[in-house]
Amino acid sequence: MLRRAMAIAVGFLALTGMQAPPPAPRPPMSLWRLDCGDFDVHDINAFMSDTSEYPARPKHLVGSCYLIKHGETYLLWDTGMPAALVGHADQSPVMTVTLHASIVDQLARIGVRPEQVTMVGISHYHGDHTGQARAFPHARLLMGAADLAAMRARPAAGQADLAPWLSGGGQVTEVQGDLDVFNDGSVVMLNLPGHTPGHHALLVRLASGPVMLSGDTYHFTEQVAHRGVPPFNTNRAESLASMDRFDRLARNLHARVIIQHEPADVAKLPAFPAAAH
Repeated sequence: MLRRAMAIAVGFLALTGMQAPPPAPRPPMSLWRLDCGDFDVHDINAFMSDTSEYPARPKHLVGSCYLIKHGETYLLWDTGMPAALVGHADQSPVMTVTLHASIVDQLARIGVRPEQVTMVGISHYHGDHTGQARAFPHARLLMGAADLAAMRARPAAGQADLAPWLSGGGQVTEVQGDLDVFNDGSVVMLNLPGHTPGHHALLVRLASGPVMLSGDTYHFTEQVAHRGVPPFNTNRAESLASMDRFDRLARNLHARVIIQHEPADVAKLPAFPAAAH
């Protein structure tokens, strides 16, 4: 229906001798990778596969967050582990988690103050993605509606981290489906449920080419080939469907894929404080 309407509009413009206006140019964009934690997992197979896809072994993963500048607007994607972990490792039977610097301290290195970040996009409600959100209480939260509903219905990881918004005091966009953040196709939250009910990844169209930030669609490279679904995912079938959509979209867009917990993928982007453009 939309294509037919567009065709009619183009035909009308041709008949009247008018030309369709060119699309508005996108403003300059930059993308910084931020250090949001290190995870030394004791047994990657037990933690990350419900079908025993991997040999039982330790594995090092990272937490990564991203600052996107669109014109003069700053969007923070994911907020990592809590800043209280800086200098204080968290050890458990499953993994050891460390954090070297807070997001606020990292942003200060490139001259960005917390109040300049006007949007915070969260891929999903797990605490390693929500941990420092409270440092940006005046920003608009962009998050999957199904994840927000799940958090309101029961205590969940990250609930305290998102208290400024869950309490009704902060600005919230409850994302259903995909969201074109700036209404120009440059930054799109991609609806990829399964890891959590409202999980999203992020597509960023830089001048150098599209970048796809995985959220937790995948956690590390081997998942792509083995389709290993973590036992803590909320829906196995949705997880597999989301992996398929992510892969097909990345292939068709010739996108640079960044699995946010995979050190080798994060290293595809310039080392902070340099930015990708």
